[in-house]
Amino acid sequence: MPFPVTPADATPTRPDGRAPAGGTPWARPAGRRVARGLATCAFVAAVALAGRASAQPASPAPAPSAAEMEALRRATEGDRAAGRTSPRRPAGGVAPTPVRPPAPGGAAGMASYRAQAMVGAMNPDISLILDVAAGWFSDDKPLQTGAHDPSRTGFTLQQLELHMASAVDPYFELQTNIVFAEFGVEVEEAYARSLSLPAGLQLRAGQFLARLGRQNPTHPHTWAFADQPILNGKMLGSEGLRGLGMELTWLTPLPWYAEVVVSTQMANGACCARSFWGGAALPVRTPFDLMQLVRLQQFFPLDDDWSLTWGLSAALGPNGTGNGRLGSNRTDLFATDLYVRYRPVASRVRAALSWQTEAMLRRRQVPGRQLRDWGLTSQVVWRYALRWEVGVRGEHVTGVVDDPLDPDWSSARQRVSAQWTFYPSHFSRLRLQGSVDRPSWRIAPVYAAFLALEVLIGAHGSHDF
Repeated sequence: MPFPVTPADATPTRPDGRAPAGGTPWARPAGRRVARGLATCAFVAAVALAGRASAQPASPAPAPSAAEMEALRRATEGDRAAGRTSPRRPAGGVAPTPVRPPAPGGAAGMASYRAQAMVGAMNPDISLILDVAAGWFSDDKPLQTGAHDPSRTGFTLQQLELHMASAVDPYFELQTNIVFAEFGVEVEEAYARSLSLPAGLQLRAGQFLARLGRQNPTHPHTWAFADQPILNGKMLGSEGLRGLGMELTWLTPLPWYAEVVVSTQMANGACCARSFWGGAALPVRTPFDLMQLVRLQQFFPLDDDWSLTWGLSAALGPNGTGNGRLGSNRTDLFATDLYVRYRPVASRVRAALSWQTEAMLRRRQVPGRQLRDWGLTSQVVWRYALRWEVGVRGEHVTGVVDDPLDPDWSSARQRVSAQWTFYPSHFSRLRLQGSVDRPSWRIAPVYAAFLALEVLIGAHGSHDF
């Protein structure tokens, strides 16, 4: 701060305008005032340097100039006009899934986390996903096995999925998927999942898709094709294998990613447990009247561009046949799946090539005999440009003579499908697909063509890799 220097014969005044009294510093000679001012400045500077050396505080940023403030205002206005600054509506029209930090330690940290979780609970992630398709079939009675498949010549509302998710507290999150379709409304999934169990454990309880294979736990908007594989429809159900129950997952401490899943679920529903209870209404008397599932999933990052996922699954439970007592016969389902992905990190168009193969073996007890059938699905999808991909899928599923579930499916069936997909953005896609279906018990193959549209709005969390 500059020190005032006045001539010795001047009559100084105080800041309030009144004259000083009795030779106060305002009337001292100029030389003494200058010397005393320099000494004071040196003392202040020494104290400041000593404090800086001991505490090392951050130097304050200089105040922005008027020109800089005007440039910042213009940039903010431009971002707001383009929709890039609103946390609820960024570019593309869909809010990102919020990242919730882990709960900090201590009572104060836990209280802070609970406050954040409460904000998320009052504002859960909500999204709507619409899937519609126009289809054509060469036969009036196509053999589609999925409830959401285009299954007639004309237009089909495959589904409108309402997804809601949020952290409940530091211990649980809630996930729900409600599906609206032409046949009505259903709760596809609704479950609570733990967030803070020790030893690499995670618990899930409610209604959920069983983790048998790779395709079954996924939703239609994540599929690479517009319809469900015939293998899944025949052995698991038109809606996939799902039910009420509990699931425990353990991430093992092995040096590679290895996850063990065990679950127990209700095994009823023609749509959702076709190889087990099916449409039969049966009481649960013992744990053996439920479906038991175990899965081992392993992931191997081969290098920066290549990765591999390999899974083994088994589901065991009662079926709807029996000698005098329903449920005395059992069904065993075994599955293996392989997923290989090549995605060069240096690709500017995000090119990727993926190969997915899944096989199932089913063994069922029926009165007087045992039935065995199996199937294989393999597909290759190539994302050759930022907005374009192509794919081909081959399927082979065997049949059984006098099968109570599929009396006409007495021998093998093959189907080959090809698709070409355009992504206008990350939140929409337009897919053209054709297929040739060759059921051996029919004289002529069934040809089909689809034009499917999917759009998404809202915040939707990421899916498993």
